[in-house]
Amino acid sequence: MGSGRWSTDVYSAAASYRAASGTSAFAYSDGGAREAHPALDPHGVGKRESRDSDEHPLSTPIAVLFDVTGSMGGVPRTLQTKLPQLLGLLTRKGYATDPHILFGAVGDATCDRVPLQIGQFESDNRMDEDLARIVLEGGGGGQKTESYELAMYFMARHTALDSVVKRGRRGYLFLIGDEMPYPRVSPREVKKVIGDDLGEPIGTEQIIAELRRSFDVYYLIPAAAGWGGDAEIRKRWRALLGQNVLELDDLDAVCETIALTVGLGEDAIDLDAGLADLVEAGSAHHGTVGKALAPLQRGAVVRGGALPVGDAASGNERL
Repeated sequence: MGSGRWSTDVYSAAASYRAASGTSAFAYSDGGAREAHPALDPHGVGKRESRDSDEHPLSTPIAVLFDVTGSMGGVPRTLQTKLPQLLGLLTRKGYATDPHILFGAVGDATCDRVPLQIGQFESDNRMDEDLARIVLEGGGGGQKTESYELAMYFMARHTALDSVVKRGRRGYLFLIGDEMPYPRVSPREVKKVIGDDLGEPIGTEQIIAELRRSFDVYYLIPAAAGWGGDAEIRKRWRALLGQNVLELDDLDAVCETIALTVGLGEDAIDLDAGLADLVEAGSAHHGTVGKALAPLQRGAVVRGGALPVGDAASGNERL
């Protein structure tokens, strides 16, 4: 996937129509959906593909998966309203060549009706359509876990990226949430949700090591979310991803944070230049983004080789 080009005019026309007709941008979920939309159902999926084409010869895959339970339900609505800004920074400012964006949602496979939703890698307005199909699970309980490890399993084993195969360049995976993953990938949950036969459980550290062959992985924690300030959750994710755990004071800055993280990873900008771009673009969130991305600016960046085996907690390396 990944053909076509994004049109802000098409996006604006759709938004105007929804406003005039009183239609929700998330009509599928707000209409009472209780199962994954067929376009986002991960069961039986072979690969979600980010492929080069004549139109987009140097694809950059960017996946954004977010928790849709409890206080995190506002994330997709924020992303939907700020898609033009995200695409504008990535393309007009040259942060990434030929970006292909995939959206998905994470819940809890032990109790939720829709524990995993995964869209396609898209380069045009179909990414907005995928967002609109996401079921906003809501709910949430007192536990501090969601099935991030199941989502990471899917992204490790059910994606195909030309950037990796042809150029040795990993894509970007952003997980947005406020809870911990479970300690291992469950064969029973994989079978039920994805359809794979998994012989034995896979430790979360192991699946992250496998995932990082294809993606640089980041975890964004909005401070205002239900567990946003929890020390145990921060400690767990930092043990898994090191400096790639980004704390976000304001959820409204999520698109700018994603765009600048990609720009830093692609060596298109340094942090000061990226923050100046936000000011130029009229964003009020340069302070929030600068604080969130300071660990990446301080951290060592290793390039030019394969990721060392088992180095799941190292930083912002690019192949």
